[in-house]
Amino acid sequence: MNTKNYLTPTKKYRSLISAVHSIYRLLNSTYELQELICRMGRLFCQFFDAQYCSVVLLDSSRKYSSIQCTIKDNKKILVNKKSKITGRAGQFILKKSSALRRGNLLGIPLICEDVLGFIIIRRAESKNSFDIFDQEMLMTMAEQAVIGIKNLQLYEEQQRIVFGSIQSLVALLNSRVPQEYTHSSQFSNLVCALGCEMHLDEKQIESLKYASLLHDTGKVDIPSEILTKTTKLTVEEYNIIKKHPIKGAQILRPLQILRPVIPIIMHHHEKYDGTGYPTKLKGGQIPLGARIMAVADAFEAMVYGRPYRQRMDIPTALKEIKRKSQIQFDPKIVEAFLKVIKKFNKRIYLKQDNPKL
Repeated sequence: MNTKNYLTPTKKYRSLISAVHSIYRLLNSTYELQELICRMGRLFCQFFDAQYCSVVLLDSSRKYSSIQCTIKDNKKILVNKKSKITGRAGQFILKKSSALRRGNLLGIPLICEDVLGFIIIRRAESKNSFDIFDQEMLMTMAEQAVIGIKNLQLYEEQQRIVFGSIQSLVALLNSRVPQEYTHSSQFSNLVCALGCEMHLDEKQIESLKYASLLHDTGKVDIPSEILTKTTKLTVEEYNIIKKHPIKGAQILRPLQILRPVIPIIMHHHEKYDGTGYPTKLKGGQIPLGARIMAVADAFEAMVYGRPYRQRMDIPTALKEIKRKSQIQFDPKIVEAFLKVIKKFNKRIYLKQDNPKL
């Protein structure tokens, strides 16, 4: 029996507050649109005692879905590709831009100036039909959901613009260094995987991703004859190299969206024992992201080499990482790194012109 049919006004009000609170918490718990709509589907199934929920977001034509997540008997089906809207319920909602309530099926549009998508929930035939209170509750939750969806869509568009700008800057930086000494295409993946192994949250992983691409930004100000020098650097030249973390931070500081990235870039050459640069931070004083970056960056420097330094084979590089645990590197991160590198195909670090690896 659907007990909501017999709720007193006070209990209905409490249910409504609970619904709004639930969707609000959900909207503030993720930065990924796909994850959001999947968690919304599970929440609607749970809240309305439904066995089926489909959350569909539309493309600009409103004839095709851009993302669709269906929860059926607690199993998730995610479709992240353009597909034509099928089914009478979805077509009705899009055509009428209004709610559809027929027995054990309830569907409503997601509207923000225009129709963004729709939600359909369905109960088992053995359960009571949806009533007007169910419809009002779902509409109230959907109004809150639309705000979160629009915010994430705008956020993702902003991220695409930022990432495109970062890639352009990275291409400029890489053009100043011989290609064989630039970071591998997998370097960012390695850094992010290490962050996941250290149980960083979504925003921290995002900052690590950007930092992994931009940590050498300050080298844009270093003379190319130093960057490409094949003999040992002089003390003066090495001191110039050591300024690049500070320079990188100065270049990126005006970009508000990259503020969380700056401490990682600024301190990824600090050492765990306090003998690194530029500020000789020690142990836990070094930002966690910078400690993570330090291990991955050192590994890549060893296996890729530098114009002034010979490359190592991977086993030797791993031994060196372990040897410098608690000296140059955080031992917990070294432990995590050794686990992560086993999961990576080591051949991603091979280059045709590097017979040692």
